[in-house]
Amino acid sequence: MKKKSNVYLYICRVQLINTIFKKIPKPFKNKYIITIILFVIWILFLDDYNLVNQYKIKKKIETLKLQKSFYESEIKKDSTELYNLKNNPEAQEKFAREKFLMKKDNEDIFIIKDKNE
Repeated sequence: MKKKSNVYLYICRVQLINTIFKKIPKPFKNKYIITIILFVIWILFLDDYNLVNQYKIKKKIETLKLQKSFYESEIKKDSTELYNLKNNPEAQEKFAREKFLMKKDNEDIFIIKDKNE
């Protein structure tokens, strides 16, 4: 009696699996298609370098390039100012007066501040 019940259960399971399998569209029954779909899902979402990470990395590279160009222009400006300070005594005097409030013995300094500051 037990053998019949086991066989009956087996048949029921097989029928259930067959009905489920019949509901699956035909292209998804192909093992190559399934493998390709799984591979694409893996690459798009599960890999360390998935699309989201690639997008973030690309944005970071763009911002770093902008920063690089900004700092290169700042370096150029500062190097010309440094060259000018080393070789031009008038520029040295102007820099000392503006930045360090230096003066000659017979001069007075008046500091004018805006109300906004």
